Amino acid sequence: MSLIPSFFGSRKTNVFDPFSLDTWDPFHGILTSTLANAPASAREVSQFATTRVDWKETPESHVFKVDLPGLKKEEVKVEVEEGRILQISGERSKEQEEKNDKWHRIERSSGKFLRRFRLPENTKIDEVKADLENGVLTVTVPKVEEKKPEVKSIDISSA
Repeated sequence: MSLIPSFFGSRKTNVFDPFSLDTWDPFHGILTSTLANAPASAREVSQFATTRVDWKETPESHVFKVDLPGLKKEEVKVEVEEGRILQISGERSKEQEEKNDKWHRIERSSGKFLRRFRLPENTKIDEVKADLENGVLTVTVPKVEEKKPEVKSIDISSA
């Protein structure tokens, strides 16, 4: 519950809960109302953006961390396509509904997800490794060692 005035939305209450996430959102409904009239393929695209990915580069590799809570490794696919495209995809199943269940809130998304990243040229795409632990998928893409330019010392003679 929140202490947001009623002119910002239909929620009003006399109870103040500072930890509540139920606050007025000026963008609430914009995306869902827009997607309601869109074709199914466009609605599926909205799921792609909800899969959170961090990508960092270390001296040895590129590391991708993907939040996939509740998914098993069988439900996730990691592929490298032609042109050095890393593709992470899968599907989160919808929870089974019982006849007498009464839902109060559904915030966890379900459906297919897909994220694609073009890998830099300095990657070893044939040595990609993936690990799923505690709901976090870690994809490690090793980098090609940079060749340091060979330096040759030249003796200086005196004239």
